[in-house]
Amino acid sequence: MESFERARLDAYFAKIAAQFLPEERAASFLITHLLPERPGFVRAVAALSDLRAVLPKPKSISVSARREVERFVAVDTLSRDLFADPDTALDYVESRAGGERIVLLDVGGYFAPVLADLHGRFSGQVVGVIEDTENGHRRYAGLDKFPCPVISVARSPLKDPEDFLVGQSVVFSTEAVMRCRGDILHGRPALVIGFGKLGSSIARLLQAKGVQVTVFDIDPVRRTQALSQGFAVARDREYALTGAGLVLCATGSVSLRGEDFGHLRNGAYVATVTSSEDELELEALPDVYTRTVVGDHVTRYQTTGHYFYLANDGNAVNFLHGASVGPFIFLVQAEILAAIRLLTHGDLTPSLHEVPAPDRAAIAATWLSYFNR
Repeated sequence: MESFERARLDAYFAKIAAQFLPEERAASFLITHLLPERPGFVRAVAALSDLRAVLPKPKSISVSARREVERFVAVDTLSRDLFADPDTALDYVESRAGGERIVLLDVGGYFAPVLADLHGRFSGQVVGVIEDTENGHRRYAGLDKFPCPVISVARSPLKDPEDFLVGQSVVFSTEAVMRCRGDILHGRPALVIGFGKLGSSIARLLQAKGVQVTVFDIDPVRRTQALSQGFAVARDREYALTGAGLVLCATGSVSLRGEDFGHLRNGAYVATVTSSEDELELEALPDVYTRTVVGDHVTRYQTTGHYFYLANDGNAVNFLHGASVGPFIFLVQAEILAAIRLLTHGDLTPSLHEVPAPDRAAIAATWLSYFNR
């Protein structure tokens, strides 16, 4: 990022912070993709809350960004295990912010398994959670009971440009990985698993490149949407897998289980839009498969009479090339900042919420004044 771009970004976040300054500050924990442009957002979170720790997603950490963030806030190691056991999670949060009011900023539902325990046992107060992603949204929506408010920006209109551009970056990176091995998209039928905002974007972009695309989604409404847009829709996932030369997984909630991999046709490529732990059950693959690195970011899984290729170890393939969506990401980040004020105001019920439309409109207007020049 050029120095003038960084200055403009800092000015933008300063303006957003001034618009959504909370009346009462709370402590916060921030899970995020620590990409090169992310320190500006982290500084903005620290301006609106007492940021106790940043927990970067393990597969998306820029070394330079981490070094910059470490100058002003603790950067801790993130794993699903940290927030899988209530006692472990409680010990961690107590060590950083014992007795304080805290806001949890999430990407992927990491806090969901222990949220009830944290809310009930923490020495301070869990004010609420802010979730950024669709798979995280589903994890919180699936809770039996909400112990505190959860604000989701995953389905915000401000996220639509990001979702489209993420889909574009996924297709770009998948094609780049294949070309490094001398393979191309054309002539290789594709199966897109999941027809949400990301999956539908990926399917349309592949179709625009002349690729024959089949869609599978467990939701019958989405299957009808895919059919209306001209895509072939698989009734049976196993049968669809046998005919696909490229499988793109975009559900965020386990597209392929261990037994599914055996149905892949020989030489098929598998790529995902999120972490392997969220999208693939690789640990459930039979022990008879051997893993061999066969190119940059490509692993071959092979057993007698069967083999397939996995891109980027099953992690988000677009992160191989920066996963950049340009300044549109700053719309959603600003909405997260607005959600901090909304939570700390203290009048939300323990349920799922979204940022009010007037706040989104104010964010969009500010964004346009800085990035539509």
